[in-house]
Amino acid sequence: MRATLSHAQVYPRLYLYRDENDCGKRYVWRGNRALRNLDRLYSRLGSLRFYSPSREGTLVLFSQANFQGRYRIYRGTTNIRNLNALFGGQGPGSLIISSYCLKPWQVQMIRRTGCLPAGFVIV
Repeated sequence: MRATLSHAQVYPRLYLYRDENDCGKRYVWRGNRALRNLDRLYSRLGSLRFYSPSREGTLVLFSQANFQGRYRIYRGTTNIRNLNALFGGQGPGSLIISSYCLKPWQVQMIRRTGCLPAGFVIV
């Protein structure tokens, strides 16, 4: 008898694109992740797609690296076609994707301390 492998689906998913309108090279992140410094990871990002099967899935974009500066919280599936239009002509410096609802007070605590809740992988 042949063994079958089960590939579990991991959510949420974040697709980062080098160019605007979901064009160019694509980078994919899955699960509860925090990208501390987008400029260090990628030379240029133009757009993104965030997919979560739950409305509780959360995407948080920060204007600066290390979860600092202004931030925007998105819930559920989100498409942003031009990242440079988010923070006054500047793209995000860091971000967090979560399978559950991150509340504004939790985001403010992350910004203040730099510490994330248990279960996140920081890149």
